[in-house]
Amino acid sequence: MEILWFLIAMCMLAAVIGPVLRRRNAGIRLARPGSPDAADPDDYGFLRQEELDVRLPGPDQDLLDVLDVVQRTQDWRAAAQLLAGTPKEGEVRWQRVQAFAGAASLELQQQPGTGGAWLRAWRAQAPKDAGGAQVHAEFLVQQAWRSSAAGTDDFRIILEEARSVCAEAALLAPGDPVPYIVELAVARGLGDSQEQFDQLWAKVIDRAPSHMGAHLAALHYLCEKWHGSREDADHFATTAAARAPQGSLLAALPLFAVYEHLPELNLVTGFYQSAVVTKALEGALYAVHSARPDDPMLAHVRHLLVMFLVRSERWAEAMNQLVHVDGHVGALPWTHSSDPAAEYAVYRALAVAGYEANGGSPATLPH
Repeated sequence: MEILWFLIAMCMLAAVIGPVLRRRNAGIRLARPGSPDAADPDDYGFLRQEELDVRLPGPDQDLLDVLDVVQRTQDWRAAAQLLAGTPKEGEVRWQRVQAFAGAASLELQQQPGTGGAWLRAWRAQAPKDAGGAQVHAEFLVQQAWRSSAAGTDDFRIILEEARSVCAEAALLAPGDPVPYIVELAVARGLGDSQEQFDQLWAKVIDRAPSHMGAHLAALHYLCEKWHGSREDADHFATTAAARAPQGSLLAALPLFAVYEHLPELNLVTGFYQSAVVTKALEGALYAVHSARPDDPMLAHVRHLLVMFLVRSERWAEAMNQLVHVDGHVGALPWTHSSDPAAEYAVYRALAVAGYEANGGSPATLPH
């Protein structure tokens, strides 16, 4: 049975990423695990697949420490304290709100009826705590997408409740963009009109005009598969990139727009070497090069770059991104897979194989 699954996996891999595995000059070929010819990610100090952290896109030790305490003790106060000390104007607060909400949602999924009790206690015991209200609103959004089909009555009921909690959270923390960023997902799920979306977006950018996480949330609404079009998404992304201040990762937004509109089946030879993809790639690489090393959204951009660089057969550049992000895989594009660690590991293995097929080695890779 294991052999059968292996053969099926290899067939799927060949069908989806076949062009990546064929080079004109130095061919890349799949080798059996353990073969002397197999490229080994361990040689580069990369973590084993089972050790990859799927919760976060990059390291945030303070958050992980608090999550451990909260989930072990079911006491919410450490989470409240961490959020109270996290500045409202940056990206970190938004990411931590998402992480706490995701942890509670996952707990509830694993332990129906009892999981995530610490969040319920937080809201009951500290109803005026802004952080608790924000986590609750994001929790409801994640619950709607996780437990109900879009468009169903249950889905709409949960999102309507999330919208009410967003309004409450906004009153508790004037000037904080997070409640409105959460509401962008509500607007997408409930199918708000363009006018309603524009009014909500104005509240976001009034508080955080260069917030990368907010722009990504807005981009989802504007995509063809939701309430906009490819042209709407491209215009939004390129406009934001053009207006981005020096050092902002918004210059990478067009690459996310390209990703959101990838064809399900690519029949165009050289699509990933096309002018559209290449231009978006160069913009994202420029953004990464110009950004602060501690920018909390940097890992998000690097993860997406890994996928595009591998598919574009730019092996050395893909490896340079992997050196920075390996260990955490809680970001696009991996989170769209049912097994983010496995999806990431496939691309990492392809990057290593392509790098070595073109003369690279652990000794030649900058760290």
